[in-house]
Amino acid sequence: MRWMLFLSLLWYSWIILRRWLAWRRMPHAALPAAFVPRTRISVIIPVRNEAANILHLLQDLERQDYPAELLEVLVVDDHSDDNTAALAERFQNSSRLEIRCLQLSNYVKKSGKKAAVQVGVEQAAGELLVFTDGDCRVGPEWLRSYAHLYETEAPYFISGPVSFHHSPSHFERMQLLEFASLIGIGGASIALGQPNMCNGANLAYTKYVFEQMQGFSGNEHIASGDDEFLLHKVDKAFPGRVRFLKNTEAVVYTDASKSLIQFVMQRVRWASKWKSYQSVQVQLVALCVFLVNLLLFAALFMLLAGALPWWVFLTAYTTKFAVDYLFLKEITGFLRAQKYLWYILPLQFVYIPYVVLTAFLGLWGRYSWKGRTIKTYERQRI
Repeated sequence: MRWMLFLSLLWYSWIILRRWLAWRRMPHAALPAAFVPRTRISVIIPVRNEAANILHLLQDLERQDYPAELLEVLVVDDHSDDNTAALAERFQNSSRLEIRCLQLSNYVKKSGKKAAVQVGVEQAAGELLVFTDGDCRVGPEWLRSYAHLYETEAPYFISGPVSFHHSPSHFERMQLLEFASLIGIGGASIALGQPNMCNGANLAYTKYVFEQMQGFSGNEHIASGDDEFLLHKVDKAFPGRVRFLKNTEAVVYTDASKSLIQFVMQRVRWASKWKSYQSVQVQLVALCVFLVNLLLFAALFMLLAGALPWWVFLTAYTTKFAVDYLFLKEITGFLRAQKYLWYILPLQFVYIPYVVLTAFLGLWGRYSWKGRTIKTYERQRI
């Protein structure tokens, strides 16, 4: 047991420290003040039951420092039960932006986020498609940051940073720190040329590459993964054409989960796609994270049962803490959230059983999302 624990920690430390170094070496995608964008952008927003949030996002888009003639916004409503669509259409009538509101109910057998994205892409007129969610907030330089990276480096796929705001409770701040680690791992892995994760709340790709990859062909049956499966496909077909937008002006903000149930359901939804990853490299990283947390979880019970020396237990937990702290110090600094870094202390003890639980539920459980229940062990077409 102890050798398996130490070997898994060595593997984990190697993965994290490589990404720590890659993050530090990744240049900040600074936006020149004199930059004048030339790229036609379509912002695509798949929404379901976002009446409380959609107007805030549309107002943010209207405040973008981006030429209006080069910008269109497509709100694709996925059978909302509230007045999301009506609010978006009302805003459309008074906005200076070109806004189009599309209803999935007008398309036969179309539902779910992937269908909403697919329809948005088909209807988009832009060269670069930028995606976010209806409950997000964006800064005025968001689109200019994307356009600058696209025009200077010509990537086919761009992953952007996401963080939480309005996080008053300890529970939400712990989520902020845990989420920062995911964003950091995703960005650093892209910098290493080994993309493994991104977030659909802030990403962009060209219409050309979506069509070349035949969209979500091959994983349409999986409710989650509209972002990462496409990332993996693009990287495999066009190595070196994926970038991470390391620019604080490009951070998209959303809210942390307000309840434990909501949080677990979200993470199970994310974990449900792990078993469908085709990249061995991506699978190995996921396996390492799961294995080290499973063994640390088991180590606690072995310590209590007297089957594991205290110094082995303490060394293992200290090693993981030190590696995580080093990495998260960099990421929280970038996200301007370093004041929450001390939450790594309670997070270490919560994170281990949480990873084990969500991994198992992601493989063999079910979750609720936007009023729908999805079984992770069945092929769902929603």
